[in-house]
Amino acid sequence: MVISGIVCLSLLQYAAAAILGRTAGPVVDLGYAKYQGLVVEDAVSNATRTHFLGIRFAAPPTGLARFNAPSLPSTVPGIQQANAQPPMCLQSPYGSAPTNPYRVDKSQDVHKRDESTSSEDCLFLNVYIPGNVKKSSKLPVVVWIHGGGYVLGSISETGYGGEYDGDSILRQSQDSVILVSIQYRLGLFGFLAGQKVKEGGALNAGLLDQQFALKWVQTYIERFGGDPRKVTIWGQSAGAGSVLQHVIANGGRTNPPLFRGAITSSTFLPSQYRYNDRIPQAIYNETVTRAGCSSSADTLNCLRLADVNVLQAANVAINTAGFFGTFVFVPVVDGTFIQGRPTQLLKQKKVNGDQLYSVVNTFEGTIFIDPSTENTVQVAQYISQLFPTLESKNAQAAAMQYAGLGSNFAQVISIMGEAIFVCPTYYLQTSFGGKGYKGLFAIPPGNHGTDLIYYFPGSVSPGGDLPFSNPDFIKAFTQTFPDFVTSLNPNKKRESDITPPWSPWGGSNEMLFNQTEAGAPDVRPIKSSKALLERCRFWESVGSLTGQ
Repeated sequence: MVISGIVCLSLLQYAAAAILGRTAGPVVDLGYAKYQGLVVEDAVSNATRTHFLGIRFAAPPTGLARFNAPSLPSTVPGIQQANAQPPMCLQSPYGSAPTNPYRVDKSQDVHKRDESTSSEDCLFLNVYIPGNVKKSSKLPVVVWIHGGGYVLGSISETGYGGEYDGDSILRQSQDSVILVSIQYRLGLFGFLAGQKVKEGGALNAGLLDQQFALKWVQTYIERFGGDPRKVTIWGQSAGAGSVLQHVIANGGRTNPPLFRGAITSSTFLPSQYRYNDRIPQAIYNETVTRAGCSSSADTLNCLRLADVNVLQAANVAINTAGFFGTFVFVPVVDGTFIQGRPTQLLKQKKVNGDQLYSVVNTFEGTIFIDPSTENTVQVAQYISQLFPTLESKNAQAAAMQYAGLGSNFAQVISIMGEAIFVCPTYYLQTSFGGKGYKGLFAIPPGNHGTDLIYYFPGSVSPGGDLPFSNPDFIKAFTQTFPDFVTSLNPNKKRESDITPPWSPWGGSNEMLFNQTEAGAPDVRPIKSSKALLERCRFWESVGSLTGQ
């Protein structure tokens, strides 16, 4: 089926070739390098755009720069071609063990992965521009932060889940915004913590990479026609979790400001321990052991000098050994960039940014639960594995919150989805004090990530069909995002838009994006579930115990 219209954008056509031609584009001088872009003719919307692919925004984080904060790139002569996707950062799978290795001592063998398209030298970004470069355009800018649990993902066509085609966002905006998509160090390379890293390196290096890219945007985006005063950061899953981290960064007082708007699609907030707590320190020690650095007088320096393949093998092994559906290398409370527990800072309303727009899916937890445990899982035991610092009595209290909500398997799906994704979204909304909008994406199956194909149709699911391909629904849902980027308000009405007036979240109201049994769009305001909000209050009350 082919859907007509520039705004609906023939979403199902995206799986096919949408580019009529590519020619050499303009050159932008960044001072440290000159980059020549690529002019692309779009067969879907009959528009011409300019791509700058693989711009280096930081020096290679390799050798003695490994585990350090990002630094300025070196000056290079000549004109650099920005016409190909950059290598992705080194990848790792998520946890697949039946128990949490930091509650029960357990590890698994290294899973071999194809690293031919990945590199430790990976701090690059892409810029997508409507038409040609016009420094006078002053267009709003959206910065996309990819997901992947902080251990995998990229901006490239071969990245986790397929490609994130920047043209998709520009089409949906009717070419009224500029998109910048960024990469950041992942897994062991981006989120190694512990006392030694605090003393001799940089904690949360992956988040610092993101911040460095946001500073790059402030410095250079005018040269591409963007307005640095109108930047919105947007991410999905760990990308949305990253947005949360930047919202609370520096105690909510980042100066000068790096963005005005924040969009989260499935906010990801796992346990975020203090950098030298037992679990981050245990992960550091395991890294040292696997790298053969245990006998070194300076273990961090030994890790810096280690062969990257040895570290990558440790990266994969440690992540894979994590409890099923969880991610081992994640942000920590470092005391400076992230000054306290996220839920605590959000409750204090210490936030960066002026406006917020958040969307979650109906069943965020489903894909993170081991299907082989459907008939055997015990709820309290599962909670103890998900939150290994939670005492047994608290795990039992948490289980009581979900008693009667379906089978044990259904309950643990809800626990994973609510505790890690849904409730943190409500905490974010509350922190903005009525300056946010909340959406619920419920198109079946409503699992984590099912909204991505609407943002990047045909990209994250090449050749796949949309779950619901109604053109009115597509327009109603997808246009809320560029509308928010341009005006900090998803209410901007376009011709034939079926979305009703949308009020900021005041504690109970949100917008449903669903379909009826008859196959018609179901887009309407709804009330937030009181029972769900009560369960979120419980999770917030034990945040000091779960590490959130």
